[in-house]
Amino acid sequence: MAETEWNFKKELARKLVHFLSLAVLLIYFIVVDLFSRQIASFLIALVLVIFLEFEYLRLEVGKKIPFLNKILSFLHRKKEKNRLGGHVFFLIGAILVLAIFDLRIAIAAILMTTFGDLAAALIGQRFGKNYIIKDRAWEGILAEFFVDIIMGFVVFFWGFWTIPAAVLNLQLWLVIFVMAITATFIETVVYKMDDNLLVPIFAGFNGQVVLLLFRLLGI
Repeated sequence: MAETEWNFKKELARKLVHFLSLAVLLIYFIVVDLFSRQIASFLIALVLVIFLEFEYLRLEVGKKIPFLNKILSFLHRKKEKNRLGGHVFFLIGAILVLAIFDLRIAIAAILMTTFGDLAAALIGQRFGKNYIIKDRAWEGILAEFFVDIIMGFVVFFWGFWTIPAAVLNLQLWLVIFVMAITATFIETVVYKMDDNLLVPIFAGFNGQVVLLLFRLLGI
């Protein structure tokens, strides 16, 4: 029981790194408001470069940085011991979706990556009893899907004056549903590749395709 509880707390600590997305979005919007979208993207890229330099010291040089190394060794998974950490892939994904997709789709994709993965891991580990493949429990999969739907709702329907008006917007609901299904599927089936990169890109891409189809069809 103690070991299970410790693993849960350690997983929670690891997932808290995903809240980096909130800092990324906050920095992005502040800089966009003050300067421009290009400068905002440049600053996020600067953070990525700094992280890559730390990873270079860790992986290529074997340089141990006091304090920082202790934090990273705790947060890194075993598979990340000799490869780039998930925070690097997350930033790459965030930069790509913010540069390519509509802003709300990009934000939704980033938040689904953050909170959907958090729900899947914590609910799956804590309450998972029915496993579909390896360590993927139905409880965690369903938790991620519903959290992704909530994230999509918050992003796409922010600013609607009434909830009924939002509920009746079937086009946006379809975009949210496609993105949530995509994010959940990627998170469930991917083991060797990094989901921090794949989830925002694929969820954002599929959501953007649906949105473009509606625009082309004039719906």
